[in-house]
Amino acid sequence: MEQVNFAERLLMLRRQKNITQEQLANFLGVTKASVSKWETRQSMPDILLLPQLAVFFNVTIDFLLGYEPQISKEQIQKIYQELALGFATEPFENIMEKSQGLVKKYYSCYPFLLQICILWLNHFMVPKDIERQQGVLQEIEKLCEHIIKNCHVVSICNDAISLKAMVKLQLGKAAEVVEVLEEITDPMGISSNNDMMLIQAYQMMGENQKARSYTQIIMYMHLMCLVGGAVQYLAIELQNLEHCQETIHRIEGLVEAYEVERLYPNGAAQFFYQSAYVYAFHGMREETFVQLDKYVKSVRHLMLKDKLKLHGDPYFDCLTEWIEQLELGAEPPRNPKMVFESLKESLEHPVFAFVQDSPEFQEIKTTLLGIRTVA
Repeated sequence: MEQVNFAERLLMLRRQKNITQEQLANFLGVTKASVSKWETRQSMPDILLLPQLAVFFNVTIDFLLGYEPQISKEQIQKIYQELALGFATEPFENIMEKSQGLVKKYYSCYPFLLQICILWLNHFMVPKDIERQQGVLQEIEKLCEHIIKNCHVVSICNDAISLKAMVKLQLGKAAEVVEVLEEITDPMGISSNNDMMLIQAYQMMGENQKARSYTQIIMYMHLMCLVGGAVQYLAIELQNLEHCQETIHRIEGLVEAYEVERLYPNGAAQFFYQSAYVYAFHGMREETFVQLDKYVKSVRHLMLKDKLKLHGDPYFDCLTEWIEQLELGAEPPRNPKMVFESLKESLEHPVFAFVQDSPEFQEIKTTLLGIRTVA
């Protein structure tokens, strides 16, 4: 819904400039009563006065009017999913142009702009031209800067800062990522205890259901982070086979204990793929096949109906309400068709060249490609 907040904006600007209603009225050649009625929503100024007011306060007419196009969370979800489907089924530039038009239309709706940044970041790799990919990343960076500069909601700004860092990483600007994140990402900082303090506060207030729900959310998020962190750690420690094997052993125990393949199949698939990559890198044929089998199993589960969506399980039984409150709800950030296309390419990596022609590998590859019929 489009909102015009002229009265509040005029009152704010007049007070910032430290002038009275009468002084403003004299400048415009109207009565003090007219200015009073504008500020109390009883009337609006003549349209010809708007440029004069904007010049007087050194702002744009849009800012003066307090024009802030807003759309609901449900509308944001609907638009996101339509655009994600478009990126999977239509020419990239058509959907990019459509999304850019929506950005211009809702340039002050910061929750929406943040989701557009996420959408672009999830699809910037669709065009094969590297320069075009970098162009999309630069557009995301620019839009994030707009959000950070103009949005007054701390959580949205923090997310925009994180997205901007992701973009810089994709652009190879590692030093700038470190500069942005090193200060605010301190595992030893006092703020790292906020989650536990909030849970304890809920308990002290007798709000045990809130404490239970929030605890599950924290456990779920840390579980996802631990599996995701292990994927990164295997890449970092690739040369150290012994260390990688210990990491694989420990995370496999976690995956089994928390049924991660069902709860978070995307994370499980990434972990098993990276484990297979480690063993393939070290020329360990049988171990590579074992991990690839687990990878395909996770992919099969991932591509089943609704499994791409965020969900809990009988143990994490308080997550539904939290998931529904997320900006995209339970919906995946990329369309299933596009997810599957990227999975198809995963076994083409050169690291698996030494087993490409083996019957075992061909069977795994055939199984992966056949998952499309189950999706």
